[in-house]
Amino acid sequence: MSRDTITVSEVFGPTVQGEGAVIGKPTVFVRTGGCDYRCVWCDSKYAVLPEYRGEWRRMSPGEVFWEVQDLSGGRPILVTLSGGNPALQPLSGLIDLGREGGYTFAVETQGTVAPGWFRDLDYLTLSPKPPSSGMGTDWAKLERCLEAAGEGTSTVFKVVVFDDADYGYAREVAARYPGVPMYLQVGNDEPPGPGVEPEPDVGRLLGRYEWLVEKVLADGWNEVTVLPQLHVLLWGNKRAV
Repeated sequence: MSRDTITVSEVFGPTVQGEGAVIGKPTVFVRTGGCDYRCVWCDSKYAVLPEYRGEWRRMSPGEVFWEVQDLSGGRPILVTLSGGNPALQPLSGLIDLGREGGYTFAVETQGTVAPGWFRDLDYLTLSPKPPSSGMGTDWAKLERCLEAAGEGTSTVFKVVVFDDADYGYAREVAARYPGVPMYLQVGNDEPPGPGVEPEPDVGRLLGRYEWLVEKVLADGWNEVTVLPQLHVLLWGNKRAV
């Protein structure tokens, strides 16, 4: 296999982006396999845990792009590179192919690995993980991700918020990097298990969203954007919608 081979968990779409700075935008997802984190509330363990490796495919950039084109009907669309942690993958060849065809690219990653191809993205969402994830933050690595993206990539932060501790963490991220737009996302703690797609308690998720909105407004944190997970409200925890 070539060093440029990409580990792919799934390719699906078109759908709409369910979260972050491009929420609602039509997109095709390329979900890569493998991650350097183990968040307790991860909603895509099938793209993270080694026991799922048998389901992953090793694909060339051309093979991945062919599937993207097939799904989009050959019409340029936003390609969302997700995971797992897509920053672990050699995605520059795929991005180059897509750009030649008029496609645009977005990535979401926790900010632990800073590949050079960050500078070739249209959108980069850095989503450092709050206390509820069970993971810590290496601020130096996060800083390197910002530097790798440079000024040509539209870069934002997104923090998942379940509780007061997560909210305080989000405020800390915003204070450290006041020039980077901040998005808050309500947490969904009902991820799908092996062979199971539990329906989320939409009422509880909306209640948590209302709590978060009220907290932001009470603090006068007027620079932040507060979002639900749109795809969860529409389709629950189903895969590959």
